[in-house]
Amino acid sequence: MVTIRDVAERAGVSISTVSNVLNQSKYVGDDLKRKVYEAVEELNYVRDSVASNMKRGYTKTIGVITSDICGLFYPYIVKGIYETISKYGYSLTIYDSHVLKNENGVKKEEESFKHLFSNKVDGVIFVSNVSKKKEKQYIEKIKTEACMLKETPLVSLERDFSKYGVDSVFYNNKKTAEMAVNHLIDCGCKKIVFIGGPIQEEVPEERKQGYLKAMKEGGFKVDKKIMMEAGDYTHESGYMAMNALLNRNEGIDGVYVANDQMAIGALKALKECNIRIPQDVKLIGTDNVFVTSMLEPPISTVHIKKRYMGRRAAQILLQRIEELQNAQGEAKANSGHQVIAEEMETTLVVRKSTDLTAKEEMVFVE
Repeated sequence: MVTIRDVAERAGVSISTVSNVLNQSKYVGDDLKRKVYEAVEELNYVRDSVASNMKRGYTKTIGVITSDICGLFYPYIVKGIYETISKYGYSLTIYDSHVLKNENGVKKEEESFKHLFSNKVDGVIFVSNVSKKKEKQYIEKIKTEACMLKETPLVSLERDFSKYGVDSVFYNNKKTAEMAVNHLIDCGCKKIVFIGGPIQEEVPEERKQGYLKAMKEGGFKVDKKIMMEAGDYTHESGYMAMNALLNRNEGIDGVYVANDQMAIGALKALKECNIRIPQDVKLIGTDNVFVTSMLEPPISTVHIKKRYMGRRAAQILLQRIEELQNAQGEAKANSGHQVIAEEMETTLVVRKSTDLTAKEEMVFVE
């Protein structure tokens, strides 16, 4: 294996000169540069970029923690992150904190953080399922761990942790749910049932609260025991939840589903029962993933700028990494600067699952 010492000997210069030329860390005259590059080419020398980066204190790797990488939602976000960081020579290490029944999602999330910090990633973009009651203590703990081996900036997705000093890119889950339910009410629905996400997680809880608020303000009573069902964001759970709601309720004319993937399962259950959509029951989901525009009928939903959210999170993280490198370790991760709290806009997308007159269009979503 050819080493930097071999290059220095062939070029007739010192090892430090070769290093300065290849890393562009100090000025080297054109004549010496030419000798070094000729030696590199003659010996077919390949620099160990990992070792080089480690010496400088960074790994050119970004960590990402999602809560279900196999779902239809997070791949958009990851794509946005990768598109942004790859332009600057960074790679991704992805951990998924999705859990099976009876597993502890927050514990799995913590383990993901520890693995990423131990591998000295340059920053972490994360989704957290910690409860609102425990979030302050949890985030403070994660921030402390992020500074143990090296200063590691953090950016939160979906949840606003800016009050704890963590940059955040998020959207308002309550407003998103209210937008969907109010659309069903405007369409004339009077008995609207709700299919939510895992009950132990905060995002599904916020969407549930949005559903309840919209129903209350619309003058409709909700029997929580029979009109609400929790799924796990998969189409299978949406299918089972819809069947359970149909068995417990009469006169359902509207269904709000906390994500599109479960809405797909709910659509299948309704059609198997020969329930016409939207004539008998109107159905709306959340997220606006591509497949919702291609079903029969296409599913109304609330559009969340997923890919853009990933890009913005990556841009903010790269900014923090650059600030740390420029400060040469004097700055602290997620401190000493104006914390960013950026709320993403959400918009209603009306399709034929709630309105027969809606135009059929091929929708490209991000």
